[in-house]
Amino acid sequence: MSHPESKAITRELQSHAAILGGFVSLLWIIEIVDVFLFRGALNAYGVRPRSIQGLEGILFMPFLHGSFAHLAANTLPFVTFGWLIMLREISDFFIVSAVTVLVSGFGVWLTGASNSVHIGASGLIFGYFGFLLLRGYFERSFTSILVSLIVGLLYGSLIWGVLPQQPGISWQGHFFGFVGGVLAAQLLGRKKRAIKN
Repeated sequence: MSHPESKAITRELQSHAAILGGFVSLLWIIEIVDVFLFRGALNAYGVRPRSIQGLEGILFMPFLHGSFAHLAANTLPFVTFGWLIMLREISDFFIVSAVTVLVSGFGVWLTGASNSVHIGASGLIFGYFGFLLLRGYFERSFTSILVSLIVGLLYGSLIWGVLPQQPGISWQGHFFGFVGGVLAAQLLGRKKRAIKN
């Protein structure tokens, strides 16, 4: 590998680390502020199904968590899946994130239990999972198929999280997050196939 190529790869990895590190830092800062300054009051700004005021929670939901344990459980899969998405193109990460946040949030707003509040980045994580799992199918390139197979083998059991299981867990957020990720995989897969042709 030539020196310019190694420098380009180093710069790319530094960009990945800065973006993911920035997102994770923001999540933890918000949780620290919420716990110690607001005593958890910010969580009221999550998605409140079928409430007009609750629509704003579509944008806030991924940034709010019920506890440090909740956020800690979301941090590693967020970084792992997020990095796998941006490995090829950083723009993919932002497109998948935006599509997933909107689909997951609107899905929860439409179908969530009345008088409930939905928070957490797990819908986003399920969107990343759905994208990585189905990208190979829609894109049909060797690399994307390989990544899809690896993600399926290592994390396939996550799929059960889209079903109603435990009270207090927003399975709707997981389900519609996954749907958002699949839609993003279809959108980007078609675009990349069109570019190749």
